[in-house]
Amino acid sequence: MICNACGSDRLSKFNGELAIHLPGWKGLIENIVWVFPKILVCLNCGAAQFVVPEAELSTLGKKTRPA
Repeated sequence: MICNACGSDRLSKFNGELAIHLPGWKGLIENIVWVFPKILVCLNCGAAQFVVPEAELSTLGKKTRPA
């Protein structure tokens, strides 16, 4: 596997803990959506990628409108 940002093969997986807030004033009212994904981090450039699990993705979809 190679990094999409820099092309390096120095990638490593980590456990993640993310609190997703909605943007703007709505983010102050709505509850935080907690996500605990596996995060793939490039140890060369720092680029990271993860997938939001289906249950949390559904919750985010209910709280927002597509842009």
